[in-house]
Amino acid sequence: MSKKLNVGILGATGYTGVELVRIFAKHPQVSIAFVSSQSYAGQKLSDVFPLVKGTCDKVLLAPDKTVDVPVDCVFSCLPHATSAGLLLPFINNLVKVIDLSADFRIKNPEEYTAWYKTEHPCPELLKDAVFGLCEHYRSEIAGARIVANPGCYSSSIMLPLLPLFKDKDTTISLVIADSKSGVTGAGRSLKLTSHFVEVHENFSAYSIGHTHRHIAEIEQEFSKACGKPVTITFSPHLLPTNRGILSTIYLVTNRTAAQCLAIVKKAYSNEPFVRMREPSDLPSIAGVAHTNFCDITFAGGEKGQPVIAVAALDNLVKGASGQAVQNMNIMFGFPETTGLL
Repeated sequence: MSKKLNVGILGATGYTGVELVRIFAKHPQVSIAFVSSQSYAGQKLSDVFPLVKGTCDKVLLAPDKTVDVPVDCVFSCLPHATSAGLLLPFINNLVKVIDLSADFRIKNPEEYTAWYKTEHPCPELLKDAVFGLCEHYRSEIAGARIVANPGCYSSSIMLPLLPLFKDKDTTISLVIADSKSGVTGAGRSLKLTSHFVEVHENFSAYSIGHTHRHIAEIEQEFSKACGKPVTITFSPHLLPTNRGILSTIYLVTNRTAAQCLAIVKKAYSNEPFVRMREPSDLPSIAGVAHTNFCDITFAGGEKGQPVIAVAALDNLVKGASGQAVQNMNIMFGFPETTGLL
């Protein structure tokens, strides 16, 4: 493509929106056509986020003022239940969209309603949406008009385990995912639990049991991979850090840790953003922060104990905006690493 791709960002004043702007600043094939915000409409994005001064000084438009702006692709960083409705005019105008909310991730509208406590605004489009985990759905993403970007926790759990669920000789009878995230994973909206004095020098669990909404997409994709229903136990925790996710996942499986490592390593042998680590070199948040990499290894499993998968990624990059750009690169035929390395 000779001319630059014109992209729009709905919800540009959230953490994932600003992360997209940061990535696009070094993407040679992209021009930002609009940035939007309901709360900050009329102000420059760079006045709201001085971090992007000189990079993106565009005036923020109200979402309803963006529909007539000529674009090739729109990214939505809006909350669930809001996102799909505001993307609908672009979809109807044949603009390709990448949704960072959960609105197009769950294929069954009844499941969506059960988890998100609201009716889906356009259930008829769910069949057209592709789940945007690049390493597993690349060919479908290439021809998609709607891509549902996976959740951040979901990516850190699915990337290490999906190759095992797809392997016909591997059985997994139990998955317990213990995941820790930086505070940006909670979004930029004010919440008591994410105030500095609540998080600083603290470490806490939340949504324990079968309650965290990312469970829906994880179980959906695991069940699809192995052809039978899969349930998991997922315990998320809040770290007193800005960004990053570390997932420690316990598996009851017929495989040893070494066999799991070999299967997953083979599955990702040509993937630019998945790095396999040795058990003696465990993944860490510091090792992936501000990158689009996911680092993975397997350990444990001795004397009948569970195999332990460890995965780390940046929740704002590989867990959100970086993966969204990776999806865009696939959709428009750019080298997958463009703007991300």
